[in-house]
Amino acid sequence: MLKLLLTCEHGGNRVPPAYEELFKGHEDVLQTHYGYDIGALDLFNSMKQVADVSFYSETTRLLVELNRSEGHPKLFSEFSKGLSDKAKLQVLKEYYVPYRQEVEHMVRDLVSAGRRVLHVSVHSFTPVLEGEERQADVGLLYDPKRKLERTICKKWKAALLQQDKQLNVRFNYPYLGIADGFPTYLRRKFTPDQYAGIEIEINQKFPEENGPGWQRLKQLLRSTLQLMLEEKQEELSLK
Repeated sequence: MLKLLLTCEHGGNRVPPAYEELFKGHEDVLQTHYGYDIGALDLFNSMKQVADVSFYSETTRLLVELNRSEGHPKLFSEFSKGLSDKAKLQVLKEYYVPYRQEVEHMVRDLVSAGRRVLHVSVHSFTPVLEGEERQADVGLLYDPKRKLERTICKKWKAALLQQDKQLNVRFNYPYLGIADGFPTYLRRKFTPDQYAGIEIEINQKFPEENGPGWQRLKQLLRSTLQLMLEEKQEELSLK
């Protein structure tokens, strides 16, 4: 039995009151793609209808980066890296560890119950970064060495293109699926038979326009994910 776990690590740009001073005079950056993944929480809320369990965070990534491992040089941003070691440990204790542990414990509980977990982590990317235009509408990030991840991404892309041939769907773009991220961390904790982790990246041009194209894309991603899950469940039940 395949269970769908949906997460959104960069859903908002909230700054806890205790850390507002860090961003004084820099409030504008919180509204940009540096502060959060624009549109990601909207997509997450649309897709969670088909999930078995879901988790999200609305704390700005500029306080602590939930999609990075402890010790990563970008775990703390230019605004929070100047905190004392004691203050950083407090940030981790309050915002980083509880979120990551809750998700990991859920995966462990499902695996212990004999379930296989498909984890879809919802993200978005800025259309232009450092003057370079990103050439994709949707990115599906996975570990090519993991068969289930590879198979699901291929099926999902095929289902999306069957519905909209003009959609530009790319694998492991604009980032590599094996780069440091929450699914990469969880792959080290669970075997390929227990866990499959996929990051979906949506071009922020869609939520920024917030028009019919965005509504259509959200519906398309939700319906194709549901269809793919149903097909995969049937395949697994026949084995």
